[in-house]
Amino acid sequence: MSFDTETVQAQNSYVIIDFDSTFMQVEALEELAEIVLKDAANKDELVDEIKNITSLGVDGKITFNDSLTRRLSLLKVHESHLEKLVRRMKKKVSTSFSRNKAFFKKNKGRVYIVSNGFKDFIDPIVKAYDIDPDFVLANTFVYDDEGWVTGFDHENYLAHSKGKSRTLKALGLEGKIMVIGDAYTDFEMVEAGIAHQFFAFTENVLRENILDKADHVTPSFDEFLYINQMPRALSYPKNRIQVLLLEGVHEDAKSVFEGEGYDVKALKDGISEKELTKKLKKVSILGVLPKTPITRSMLAQANRLMAICVFGNGVSQVDLAACADKGVIVFNAPYTNTRSVVELAIGQIIMLLRRIPVYDKRMKAGKWDRSGHTGYEIRGKKLGIIGYGHSGQQLSILAEALGMDVFYYDFIDKPSIGKATKCYTLKELLRKVNVVSINVDNRPENEGFFDRLAFNAMQEDSILINLSNGKAVEMEELVANLKSGKLLGASVDVFPNHPFEEKTNFEHELSRFENVILTPYIGGRTVEALTETASFVPDKIIEYINTGSTAQSLNFPRLQLPKLKNAHRLIHIHENRPGLLANINSILAKHKINILGQYLKTNDHIGYVITDINKKYSAEVLSDLKDIQHTVKFRILY
Repeated sequence: MSFDTETVQAQNSYVIIDFDSTFMQVEALEELAEIVLKDAANKDELVDEIKNITSLGVDGKITFNDSLTRRLSLLKVHESHLEKLVRRMKKKVSTSFSRNKAFFKKNKGRVYIVSNGFKDFIDPIVKAYDIDPDFVLANTFVYDDEGWVTGFDHENYLAHSKGKSRTLKALGLEGKIMVIGDAYTDFEMVEAGIAHQFFAFTENVLRENILDKADHVTPSFDEFLYINQMPRALSYPKNRIQVLLLEGVHEDAKSVFEGEGYDVKALKDGISEKELTKKLKKVSILGVLPKTPITRSMLAQANRLMAICVFGNGVSQVDLAACADKGVIVFNAPYTNTRSVVELAIGQIIMLLRRIPVYDKRMKAGKWDRSGHTGYEIRGKKLGIIGYGHSGQQLSILAEALGMDVFYYDFIDKPSIGKATKCYTLKELLRKVNVVSINVDNRPENEGFFDRLAFNAMQEDSILINLSNGKAVEMEELVANLKSGKLLGASVDVFPNHPFEEKTNFEHELSRFENVILTPYIGGRTVEALTETASFVPDKIIEYINTGSTAQSLNFPRLQLPKLKNAHRLIHIHENRPGLLANINSILAKHKINILGQYLKTNDHIGYVITDINKKYSAEVLSDLKDIQHTVKFRILY
């Protein structure tokens, strides 16, 4: 049976939905208070009092009738206010309900709104969801001749405590009754033996006192539909996608993932490889800074893991091939922190040329001592950039603007920007410049390339800046050249081995040199860079989860896909073997499924096939596609 034809009616079931903080993101009377009290001098005080009375009623500390009476006594409501409320509330339907409009249309007559709110504003809101007034059970206002609310119908069961139970009982529904709500008054329908299951809805409000009473905690309507195998807009509830963020990744990243509906846990520090390996068994998305290693052995049991996001540029610590073999896509943020790194390099060049670290240390020791080398201007100095990629080129532009003569060397032939001069060997570059900046990535071939021969080729009183790759420079040689006095100074932001945890002790032989600037891998850690990275990487992950697009991934074939419309999207990740596409299409043909669109791309490790099909399919089709030999991962989007 296809998910598209399955209905609540076929199961002889009814769905009872609460309105305030469930179907809606907010409490309607609190929104009404904002409208009615718009110009009141004591508006904030009255709104807070209404919220407090609402909580007292929800928690059962006062009767519901008392709660309703006290709240309305604080408001002078007119019909025109209710019209404004409806316009306002239509924009605040809970996200997971609003994206599942098709469910309500297919199950018209099997869905009821049972609320302690008022039909006066509920009816026009839920009408757009094919819920007729006869299926909205709620209170009603009483008006005077001029349209002012003078009270409410006290004879209505819903104007009193346990009113929902009495109302539902009076309906006399026959069949399975499932209640979705956020408060104890919703659970009371099950407690009274009238409804069969209670689903605690937590998308908008989480009330601890009902969680242990629920048959199922439901962070979204998608979750409710998923566990009951009902028609739904999403193939998999987003709240079931667990995200783990490590090492104090910027809080904006957490907000982006939570805004998408994912279950997010963020830790301030890194964790041990053993502990991370254990956590990966349940995690769908992992977010780390560039220093966390991800190895093949760690991925062995990470069967739920779909994606890894590296919040920075360096990914040498991630085994990209192992991730591809496991069907795990990897994204990073290659350019979001480039400006921050380059500005730090410029700042440190100026500080070392002016000998600021030396004078700073002496002054803090209580010494007024200006002896020794006199500082230099940056203007006219020759800067040698090793690695002319994105950061190297930006450094070139800024340095030239400050009056430096720029030279560069890259293992790959690249055209110059501005007035920069290309050097054809590392030795040629080092013999020409006063300042050397290393701007290479963490690929294995860059390890230890700046060795004794490189230091020997440098000019006397040169400066070395390394903010990119801690393993690129042979540290013993750097120490030796500082001891000998050949170098005027050095700055190091990256080290062969970084401390694993934040706020830990750090000892290094370079610490004893007063003409050396040491920083704890902060090149890209500015507010601006962290903020941009925190949105850039999650956006790529979310696009992949939602559409299958792999543009800018590091280890998957890159495909930019169109949005899915009126179709199902089959995502098949497999070992790069011949004949896989033919196998996929053979299965679809056997089941007489029409292909609306298909996309294929491969790399050395995997093949990536996207197939859009019409909406009618059977569970057997999915099983056959998963069972194709050499399949790594398979999922469906709709």
